[in-house]
Amino acid sequence: MKFSCDKDLLNNLIMMASRAVAVKAANPLLDGILIKASVDGLTFTGYNLSMAIRTSTTEADTIEEGCIVLNARLFGDIVRKLPSDIVYLECDSELRTTIKCGRAVFNLIANPADDYPALPEVEKNREIQIPSTILKSMIAQTIFAVSDNESKPIHTGCLFETEGSRLHVVAVDGYRLSVRREELPETPEEDFHFVVPGSSLREVERVLGDEDELISIFPDSKHILFSIGETTMISRLIDGEFLNYRAAIPNSFEHVVTANRMDLITCVERVSLIVSEKLKNPVRMSFDGSTVKMSCITAIGKSYDECQVEGEIDGLEIGFNNRYLLEAFRAVSDDTLVLSLKGALNPMVITPAEGDRYTYLVLPVRLKANE
Repeated sequence: MKFSCDKDLLNNLIMMASRAVAVKAANPLLDGILIKASVDGLTFTGYNLSMAIRTSTTEADTIEEGCIVLNARLFGDIVRKLPSDIVYLECDSELRTTIKCGRAVFNLIANPADDYPALPEVEKNREIQIPSTILKSMIAQTIFAVSDNESKPIHTGCLFETEGSRLHVVAVDGYRLSVRREELPETPEEDFHFVVPGSSLREVERVLGDEDELISIFPDSKHILFSIGETTMISRLIDGEFLNYRAAIPNSFEHVVTANRMDLITCVERVSLIVSEKLKNPVRMSFDGSTVKMSCITAIGKSYDECQVEGEIDGLEIGFNNRYLLEAFRAVSDDTLVLSLKGALNPMVITPAEGDRYTYLVLPVRLKANE
């Protein structure tokens, strides 16, 4: 195998494929990147048995076709330190690999590509098309609520569900719920229902650029394929029964107010300054007419602040985990949020002032007299 490629382009290929490379894998091949050089260009693949990323470029000069596996960390470190010039890579029949750029030369021993695990085959019978910027925002605005409790694996991922032309992305961790909804440019031939691991979606979010290109999603019975420009991502799906999230969202409320999102964030941030990993007391929200009085008490002291809302609630006191509140408030960019409440032991539901693009539900914390 023999090819040449611009250093920056090569570095980007390595970084992209490395996102799916296993860390300290039992199989040393999974620590590596599968490199394929052909007349069509270069293809780099990373695979950790749960997720695979394959990325390609035609902007390389292949002199001799071939396929090898190089350790991802070492190969990445070498290329990243090379000067900004053309990189030449050559591998002989004994897998002795030479990397040259400028005056720098590295000699490595590659691994045979024949032993690299085969990627899952994903059927492309069913397809969802969606603009990349919309998918990126849907992931970002739900994934913070994904559970990290492996005892219930189904909730360590996000539910993707279509109803006609609408796509719903849902995450839940037992303390909060996030739902994001969007209209698809084209209605799928049939409705979908599948759960993608949160770890895979975080990588999808990173790969999605700011360009508003149309990407394709192909789910089958066990895996899902995301086609993003020159990059393909394959992930396993999670089996199980996801929470009936519609039933979890209250359909009636006793109190509804609107508030400025940044005012809420600033107020919660201030009173949370005395909260830490060791001091996790809740933020207490006391509604007094059109004023929300926020306070917190921990072993190191007390904090207090106020926030104005539109509408009035009297005599309601409710406590929340400060991080859960902040992550919900920060997830959206709207200036105004609607806060809907039923009682001190019922969840707060956060929705937009117009439409139903998102719904966030945060369960309260039972308050004690000294909190």
